[in-house]
Amino acid sequence: MENSRNFLIAMALSIAVLVGWQFLVINPRMEAERLAAQDAPATLQTPTTPAGTEQQGAVSPAGRESVVPTTQTPEVSGQTREAALAASPRVAIDTPSLSGSINLQGARLDDLRLKNYHETVDDSSPTIVLLSPETIGANAYFMEFGYSGQGAGALPGPSTLWQAEGGQTLTPQTPVTLKATNEAGVTFTRRISVDDQSMFTVDDSVRNDGAAAVTLSPYGRTVRFSKPEHAAAFVIFEGLIGNLGEDGLQEVTYKKIEDEARVSPAKTSIGWLGITDKYWATALVPSTGIASFQPNFRYSADGRAFYQSDYLADPITIQPGAAIDTTTRAFAGAKVVDTINGYQETLGIAHFGQLIDWGWFYFITEPMFHYIDWLYRFTGNFGVAILIVTVTLKLLFFPLASKSYRSMARMKTVQPKIAELREKYADDRTKQQQEMMRIYKEEKINPAAGCWPVLVQIPVFFALYKVLYVTIEMRHAPFFGWIQDLAAPDPTSVFNLFGLIPITLPHLLMVGIWPILMGITMFIQMKLNPTPPDPAQQMIFTWMPIIFTFMLASFPAGLVIYWTWNNTLSITQQTVIMKRHGAKIELWDNLRDTFRRKKAS
Repeated sequence: MENSRNFLIAMALSIAVLVGWQFLVINPRMEAERLAAQDAPATLQTPTTPAGTEQQGAVSPAGRESVVPTTQTPEVSGQTREAALAASPRVAIDTPSLSGSINLQGARLDDLRLKNYHETVDDSSPTIVLLSPETIGANAYFMEFGYSGQGAGALPGPSTLWQAEGGQTLTPQTPVTLKATNEAGVTFTRRISVDDQSMFTVDDSVRNDGAAAVTLSPYGRTVRFSKPEHAAAFVIFEGLIGNLGEDGLQEVTYKKIEDEARVSPAKTSIGWLGITDKYWATALVPSTGIASFQPNFRYSADGRAFYQSDYLADPITIQPGAAIDTTTRAFAGAKVVDTINGYQETLGIAHFGQLIDWGWFYFITEPMFHYIDWLYRFTGNFGVAILIVTVTLKLLFFPLASKSYRSMARMKTVQPKIAELREKYADDRTKQQQEMMRIYKEEKINPAAGCWPVLVQIPVFFALYKVLYVTIEMRHAPFFGWIQDLAAPDPTSVFNLFGLIPITLPHLLMVGIWPILMGITMFIQMKLNPTPPDPAQQMIFTWMPIIFTFMLASFPAGLVIYWTWNNTLSITQQTVIMKRHGAKIELWDNLRDTFRRKKAS
């Protein structure tokens, strides 16, 4: 018993000593070393070619090639984002739009949150995390600038520990300056600044105080270790993107880069490249002061899979006692239309607006967005703006729609004659068609006129769909009542009594109030027209509103509201025009016939 007690006392004292030593000696020493590494002049070590680095790019004087590094850092199992951030010295970032930090190891942008955007419509939900350290796992995503080459001594790269003046915080008013010197007497000075939105400017100065000329190649890369969890719809592009000189817009899907491993457009002297999601993007804008650069899009599944957009500039030679300056830019943030277009105009970034995927009907889509956005500034509600746009489109297409409805009204007045012809020439379809066309010509009726309003509205419909689905301005934009996000489907469902029954429904059964209203207006619009004589057509016209109700239930609520309102205006317009031309309104007769057929069946 006595021995057991002494053993426990000895164990307790041993643990106390170990814990005390850790807290009182080891931890302070590690902190002192970390601060010393941050404050002491950074000295670059002679680089080694990273394992797996691809040999490509500009040829150095020694005959070896400059390379853009590829990631080889293993995933740190179980490490949280907070732990990864605390593991390296950092300089804070604080702007009206962004918060985060610059990793002094590699001078990486690998910690960035978007202050103005939340994960859900609830403003108390976490803000969007765009960039994260390489060591956290699948959600890692970072941007980096460095130098490559041979015979120039150690060059800034992923493992470089840069020196930063103490107490610096990167804001739009206060840029930060980082420095590093290598064993060859080459000093690297990097001044990083940021605007109020999402554009970082990197001013690099390289001074050669050594005895021999040095040659190096600037590079930049943006790397992510996962693709979006939910596959994008066909209406929007997500993946590796760039606009690169004569090759123009390059859109490399995740599937394509996974199949091909590497896509290398032609070398160019102008352009940009990066990685884009539905609402967010990163983009590199190489310096216009360099002769040209080689862009690349990469994927590797060896070890730890990653996706990378990068460029490698042509070699630059710096004579002893000389210095060179380059300016590159890095975009990281939300794809706000005015912001993106503003960078294209004010910074001269060619075709930077293509970072937003306006689609094939861009000549309709982009002007429509600007009109909706302009109306929003007056109404304060994007939903109301969409309703006004619908009225505007109705007025714009009024002459075409009016002509169509007048033709339909005339067709109704000649229906008795058409019925007689069908009965008279029941066995002669050719003669029947000839006589029908004669009547149409005499009455100045165009049988295809009813199709034109629908055909014209198809590109308008897809353009509005694109605006709602693509533009971040529509994300989490509320309407009224239960619609708190016009870019998301109606959250209610008739199958759980609009939320009264607390059950989770399959996606197919999420049929909300607005899709039902759309189906009703579509049903009424079809019943305004005569019942088709063909039973197959009758069945199609009967089931089409139901099919569209289920189909549009998964579409953005803003689009369903547009279609419902458009149907309502069309019903009103068609009814008025038919009355003016003395045509019978078939609605009530068709509804009565429909219910009679259902009872009979």
